[in-house]
Amino acid sequence: MSLQNYQLKDAQIREQFVSTWQRDPGRFARALDLSWSIWVFGIEPFEESIKRLVANDIRFVELKGDHFTPDSGLETAQVKDVLERHGVGVSGACGMYTPENDLSSNSAYDRQRALDYIRAEIEIVAALGGHYLIVVPSAVGRPVPIDSAELQRSTDTVRRCAEEFAAAGIAAAVEPIRAAEVSLVHSVDEALRYIERVSHPGIAHINGDIYHMWVEEDHIGEAVLACGDRLVNLHLADSNRGALGSGMMDLDTVIMAAYLVGMNQPGRFLTPEPLGAIRDPYVRGTQPCDAAEMDALVHETVSYFRAREKAVREFAFQETGVSGPQGGERVKT
Repeated sequence: MSLQNYQLKDAQIREQFVSTWQRDPGRFARALDLSWSIWVFGIEPFEESIKRLVANDIRFVELKGDHFTPDSGLETAQVKDVLERHGVGVSGACGMYTPENDLSSNSAYDRQRALDYIRAEIEIVAALGGHYLIVVPSAVGRPVPIDSAELQRSTDTVRRCAEEFAAAGIAAAVEPIRAAEVSLVHSVDEALRYIERVSHPGIAHINGDIYHMWVEEDHIGEAVLACGDRLVNLHLADSNRGALGSGMMDLDTVIMAAYLVGMNQPGRFLTPEPLGAIRDPYVRGTQPCDAAEMDALVHETVSYFRAREKAVREFAFQETGVSGPQGGERVKT
């Protein structure tokens, strides 16, 4: 039986992965770093969330960007203390963009709140040693465009904080999100065009999400490859937006593509964010945490990911006969 079109694309990525392994096995000496998007745990005490990650050998956390006002969100000193005591580093922060801090809003007040918010989060991420802040070009949970000028307002506004990103050494990671949730930037190609339109080196990276890619892209592996060096973080969830291994996501191809674009370099992360298939995922961040459910979710996701990463690496070794560090080396925090 002949292969289906998506299988042909899978095969091309697999062949590229194997040939690259054979030609330059040193590129794969370092394994992929897992982080976890902590706002999935809702309003659970921060230290309890960190303990769950450590128990599953996750040594990086993606913080919830919840500093909407000077008095909101966790204090930086408190976060730093917990992280240091548990040996956990910060990958970055998940920026939260509502209609009240919308880069594309037709209200100058909302756009100013978006700028104030981004600048505050940049300062916090930098103080905690993080690497990126996610930027969403329009409000999450508002899929209907305000008007035809949204893109112009969004790029003009985010350009105003580009120098702060550059000065802090924090990557502005533009995230493409499915059309059911936002009105702007649904695909990697659109994210690349958005970055080109901003035209500033301070706004130059991408935060991918394989669930959104499942909905919006022709092929997830090709979409990861299209990000190239701009990809600084990749959110993970299965096709049902649940735990990895619970749906139909081709995680092996995702892992191969991630290696091919250098996601095993220090400062780049794969970050589970299994939220469930809901239109406005931000509600997750305001709900109580079912600790037993989250314990199972993290364990299932991490164990499945690590098993598939190991299988991918062993496959390359078997195909090429080129010995390499089969377990990979992970960064120490």
